[in-house]
Amino acid sequence: MTEGDLCELSISAAQKMLRCGEISAVELTNAVLERIRSKEPEINAFITITEDLARKQAQQADKTIAEGSAGPLAGIPMAIKDLICTKGVATTCASRILEGFIPPYDATVMERLNAAGAVMLGKLNMDEFAMGSSNENSAFKITRNPWDLSRIPGGSSGASAAAVAADLCLGALGSDTGGSIRQPAAHCGVVGLKPTYGRVSRFGLVAFASSLDQIGPLAGNVEDAAIILSVIAGYDPRDATSVDKAVPDYRTCLAADVKGLKFGIPAEYLETEGMDPAVKAAFEKATETLVRAGAQCIEISLPHTDHALPAYYLIAPAEASSNLARYDGVKYGFRAPDADGLKQMYALTRSGGFGPEVKRRVLLGTYALSAGYYDAYYKKASQIRTLIQRDFAAAFEKCDIILSPTAPTAAFEIGEKTDDPLQMYLSDIFTLSANLAGIPGISVPCGFTENNLPIGLQMMGNHFAEDSLLKAAYAYEQQAGIYEKKPVI
Repeated sequence: MTEGDLCELSISAAQKMLRCGEISAVELTNAVLERIRSKEPEINAFITITEDLARKQAQQADKTIAEGSAGPLAGIPMAIKDLICTKGVATTCASRILEGFIPPYDATVMERLNAAGAVMLGKLNMDEFAMGSSNENSAFKITRNPWDLSRIPGGSSGASAAAVAADLCLGALGSDTGGSIRQPAAHCGVVGLKPTYGRVSRFGLVAFASSLDQIGPLAGNVEDAAIILSVIAGYDPRDATSVDKAVPDYRTCLAADVKGLKFGIPAEYLETEGMDPAVKAAFEKATETLVRAGAQCIEISLPHTDHALPAYYLIAPAEASSNLARYDGVKYGFRAPDADGLKQMYALTRSGGFGPEVKRRVLLGTYALSAGYYDAYYKKASQIRTLIQRDFAAAFEKCDIILSPTAPTAAFEIGEKTDDPLQMYLSDIFTLSANLAGIPGISVPCGFTENNLPIGLQMMGNHFAEDSLLKAAYAYEQQAGIYEKKPVI
């Protein structure tokens, strides 16, 4: 096989070839590293590339494969969003304030990937502290969409999606606070899964909004996402929000059959202003595909949908203002030089270390939590969150899976919405409710615009129903067969 062919392998295909000796982990890793050297200058996906570590891990993977003791991801080259702590490797959150920070420990998900034999290629770019929908808020670089280099890859896990789409890795980890895995997956034509809150440990994940953040996989297809999820999911006593619930082998849950499944389509989502007609047409075609395959699609209602966006943009910034208070220049990361006293050092460090979007959200969150405004803003938003959770509970009494577009438009041009934060926030209109409710969601490719930009289909399931969600997504994927087109890169 050529280097290009190796880079295009799915995780499942690479597993088989590695196990039977058709290829080695070192050969596969070298091919992907060469691909990164060639294409990274155009994509700007990586903040840190760990070539030496990757080769060392690949050699170890070949050894365990030869001994018959290999883990499920042995020899599979993967890349990690740069807010997941990696022992001995810089973790910056794409922020100047954490520039040069090297964690002394691994996040739980990294421990599990390492135990499974995965090869880490490096750390991926992102919106600073995961705050953004376009990847334009990074302090270091703007990642570009492999389908059109003039467009955004989505955010905040945009580089994770772009790296998978451009064959710079076989799979990646991202994090999802309001759609930050699913929305970039849709924009880059890959699969992105946000698990149930508590299904995957957040220990070692640098927090943005602690009650919303969740780590999840991005991959080229549903089966690969299921393989990664089976490795990273599970209880962790170091994470107080982790749920002690058995983890199935998600790969065995996959079946190309949706007969008997009932899909609910929220009327409120299809009434959203500003939805691209191409997105609506692709969504309608996807529902027709599911119906032809034996599924039933019914209309449901999520009556508090209109309140989800404002509630989210009070809760998330409020939690961010608390979480980001630790970055003061005292313990680690950037410290402003030549400050006259402690208070000035705090002020100069934060004003110089944080970017505009982070400052905007911290100020908004601090205001919402301040004396005299807490009841009017944060408390009300929390009450709306409860109503949204009840909406989903009622909906799942009528259907198995909730269906919607992942994003209202395809990827927009770089710079198009940077001067209008409210329009940028609307990119997450279909995804953020799942985070408020704590339920799992997945985005799978479902079509293209006239100018060949990917469109995503979102499926949302009940709590800890990732098996049903993956089964439905896999069945749709098999029926739709939309992987023939390739990015321009």
